[in-house]
Amino acid sequence: MIFMELFWGFFKVSCFTFGGGFGAIALIRDLVLSNGWLNEELLTYMIAVGESTPGPIMVNLATYIGSAKAGFFGAVTATFAVVLPAFLIIILITALLKNAINNPYVQAVLRGLKPCVTGIVLATGIYMMLHNCLTLGNRIHVSVRAVILTVMLLSVKYGYQYFKRKKMSPIVLIMVSAVVGVVICSI
Repeated sequence: MIFMELFWGFFKVSCFTFGGGFGAIALIRDLVLSNGWLNEELLTYMIAVGESTPGPIMVNLATYIGSAKAGFFGAVTATFAVVLPAFLIIILITALLKNAINNPYVQAVLRGLKPCVTGIVLATGIYMMLHNCLTLGNRIHVSVRAVILTVMLLSVKYGYQYFKRKKMSPIVLIMVSAVVGVVICSI
């Protein structure tokens, strides 16, 4: 039963994701939490690990969650389910719809999706930042480490942009995040 749940859940996530893995994080969060596969904290850690390891974050998360719930075959099932829709769509597009990308209606749909995807990614980022910096319950608890880490990383990113007059490479920012995270969390 868990294999069908993993397959169907990640298949649906992949079918309705636009904008890559970051657009899928909100859907994956909903899937994982509603099925009780992981808790919020473990999912947040996996998002961080999934982003800092090679490969698409959506595939990394599906593989990890599948493995955590059903071992090796769960990982294979979830990974297969998450890549299958994209594979089928690419086959369909290359075989049948070669000129669709130049169609003005298709272009209009894609232009309309861009702000939606941007909003989803931004909302997910803000949610994750607030959830990791603040714990809401009977009392509001502020995680000083998470706030310091967030402020330091934002300072590094925007300080680099200000002084160098160019954007920081995401690879460099991920490496800096890993080092700073290890230092801050080990204190």
